[in-house]
Formats: sequence, structure tokens, C-alpha cells
Amino acid sequence: MIDDEEDIREVIKVGLESIAGWEVITASSGAQGISKAKDDAPDAILMDVMMPEMDGLSTFELLKGIEETKGIPVFLLTARARESDLSSMARTGCRDILTKPFDPLAMPDQIAIAMGWELPETKSEII
Repeated sequence: MIDDEEDIREVIKVGLESIAGWEVITASSGAQGISKAKDDAPDAILMDVMMPEMDGLSTFELLKGIEETKGIPVFLLTARARESDLSSMARTGCRDILTKPFDPLAMPDQIAIAMGWELPETKSEII
């Protein structure tokens, strides 16, 4: 998860780890995310589009040009919900686009569906 906002990173990390059981590595910038992606070879990358210094689209373009990261599916997270913005982002080759505000409880399902993964069954207990 690459996002410059610590609160967003933490909410997404907790949601994906507790609901889906996935290990989530976080990065606070595009450059840090590229470094971690090269070192850790994640199954997928979720990143914010609007970040200072290097935005998500620039980061994604760099990832596509690096041998170790070019095949990693990328999900873009954006507050830009206009159809023209979403269409432009879809043409980048990203796996999917998730919009803000997002539902951290629904995000694991959105990612799993786009990746063709099955989530573990969860059991709820109400007292």
C-alpha cells in the first residue's frame, strides 16, 4: 500500500490484514514503494494517485519499466471520480481503480474479485 497519508495506510492495512488475512507492506511515497516492490515482490500493489513529489501514475509508469516489478498488478486509489479521470486511469493498464471515500470492509472483496482470489471464510460471533 503506497500512500502519503499515514491514516489511510493504517486503515487499509488493518482492513486487508484482519478481513482477508493478507500481509500488507506500506510505503509513504512512490520512491519508497518502488524500492519495497523490488525487494519484496508483492502479489499486488495498491497506491494513491495523488501524492507529493511523485504521484501514483508516475510511480506506476516507473514500475512498468523495471524488470522485477513490471508484472505486478497495480490498483489505483483516487478521489477523482469524474468519468474522464477514471477513463484516463483505466487506459494505464492498472488492474482496477478504487475510489475515495472507500469502504475498508468492502476493499478486500474488490481486490480479490479483480485478482481472481478467494477470501477465507470469516465467522462472526455476536454476544
